[in-house]
Amino acid sequence: MFFAVLIFTTIFVFAIRFRRRSKTDVPPRIEGSLLLELTWTLIPAGLLAIMFLWASALYFKNSRPPTNALEVFVIGKQWMWHLQHAEGPREINELHVPVGRPVKLTMTSEDVIHDFFVPAFRVKHDVVPGQYYSIWFQATKTGKYHFFCAQYCGTHHADMIGWVYVMTEPEYEQWLTNSAPSGETMAQAGGRLYQQLGCVNCHGTGRAPAFNGLYGSRVLLGTGQTITADDAYIRNHILNPSAQTVNGYPHIMPTFKGQVDEEQILQLIAFIKSLGSEERNTGTK
Repeated sequence: MFFAVLIFTTIFVFAIRFRRRSKTDVPPRIEGSLLLELTWTLIPAGLLAIMFLWASALYFKNSRPPTNALEVFVIGKQWMWHLQHAEGPREINELHVPVGRPVKLTMTSEDVIHDFFVPAFRVKHDVVPGQYYSIWFQATKTGKYHFFCAQYCGTHHADMIGWVYVMTEPEYEQWLTNSAPSGETMAQAGGRLYQQLGCVNCHGTGRAPAFNGLYGSRVLLGTGQTITADDAYIRNHILNPSAQTVNGYPHIMPTFKGQVDEEQILQLIAFIKSLGSEERNTGTK
């Protein structure tokens, strides 16, 4: 607004003051000024550089969820939102969160491109099949807030809506207790799958890399490339293990594509995240 007012005010003042008053009016010659040119070039450039660096710092800060954020996993599918808390409770088109605490959403899609959008919290992100995306927010007031799918996804796109319920801390803890009667967390469900799918036969015996401390570590691949073991890496390794074989280990892992759904993959990731960070073989020889 400052620059807009400055520029347009200058335009109007000069247009009126230096207008041609008659057909014979010849304006005086005005010589250029290097100092003036440098002044109106360098000062705005400096101000814009400050704003750019400030905005960039804020962007990177806001793009990283706090380490103590509550984790909620979101799966978009035609035409509903499936949400599951790390503590275990599942929700359909609803999300219960405590006020004043950061909440991290890890999102993916089972079919087509969706978009998770909560206007009141200023958070919005596309949800693409086969990819993981994260956004976070921190609600400052209790209440009920609408969320939408903001990407056209088919016949019932307009019905793919839901509500975020922001509760006080005691109310949220009570809701967690009532919503998870079995008491099984996502990590515990993932640990059960770890046994059922036979992962323990290799990853628990040394035939394949151990999972302890895997999440967030740097892994050396057989190609010589080093990669971070994040959500996307683990998902890809479950569905397409031959694409990123760990250095020093033979390619013996079968694909689990078609045997596990997105919810089960997220449970396995939650289980791996829950394991300790003690030293492990990261593929280095």
